[in-house]
Amino acid sequence: MPNETAAAVTMRLELVPLAVSDVDRAKAFYVDQVGFHEDHDVRPMDGMRVVQLTPPGSACSVLIGTGMGDLTDRAPGSSRGVHLVVEDLDAARTALLGRGVDISAVQDMGGIRYAYFSDPDGNSWALQQLR
Repeated sequence: MPNETAAAVTMRLELVPLAVSDVDRAKAFYVDQVGFHEDHDVRPMDGMRVVQLTPPGSACSVLIGTGMGDLTDRAPGSSRGVHLVVEDLDAARTALLGRGVDISAVQDMGGIRYAYFSDPDGNSWALQQLR
């Protein structure tokens, strides 16, 4: 029998850390090419930089930076298959292509459509359109 207290807990995914080798290059890719919003770029202490970026229309952000221990000391490009759900995959893909993002052709997986791209370090993303 499930714990009734646990059922009442709300959990929201709001931040996904991405390991990158060059914060400025990654920030430029996500903001200028993919179209993420720059929420903040701060250096709270020597050796630490915190950059938070949010995809348009999302309640969940990504975190890139330096000096945050396990959050940023992982191998660059180690995040795989992070999904961005879109209403119109063809329009989203066309917009990304227009901004110079190398994105795959659309693949239909039995009614769920995907297109894939990676950031300069190899962190991979899937654009997903649900029918």
